[in-house]
Amino acid sequence: MGLVKRTGITERERIEKILRQEGYSDIYVWSDPPNTHYDWHTHNFDEVRWVLEGEILIGTEEGEFLLKPGDRMEVPAGTRHWAKVGPKGVKYVCASKYG
Repeated sequence: MGLVKRTGITERERIEKILRQEGYSDIYVWSDPPNTHYDWHTHNFDEVRWVLEGEILIGTEEGEFLLKPGDRMEVPAGTRHWAKVGPKGVKYVCASKYG
């Protein structure tokens, strides 16, 4: 599925510009405290998580993906996934694409 890209980009403004150019909206920065866990769920839209600081492990039925600063993960609409935040917390850019 090619969900993860190791971009090396961690500048918020640059990330937001790239995502807008790709047709994403609802772009915002989110932070989770250490060890936060999100159980299995889906969305009815495509979503992107692009890590600025910290780490987050995201699991899908295809496997687990550890995201570090500069890593971008695209999760297509309807994909079952879960997430567990690393021991230092995480800060990332979120974006959605509808339709």
